[in-house]
Amino acid sequence: MKKMIDARGLSCPQPVLMALEAMRLDNGELTVLVDTDTARENVGRAVASQGWRLMTDVPEDGGFRLVARKE
Repeated sequence: MKKMIDARGLSCPQPVLMALEAMRLDNGELTVLVDTDTARENVGRAVASQGWRLMTDVPEDGGFRLVARKE
């Protein structure tokens, strides 16, 4: 199942906490939208720490689209 989180405008650790919660509830694919480099880096680390793989990390609309899948 695919899940999308729009964490743009939120300060860390909120994007990370939202991503961790979504990963806990779902074993499929997760897309996280963030708008700062810090959130991008922190979400990327959180994804890896949970055994997920970051498939896509692309600039989008002044922010970033991160797509991760459970390995």
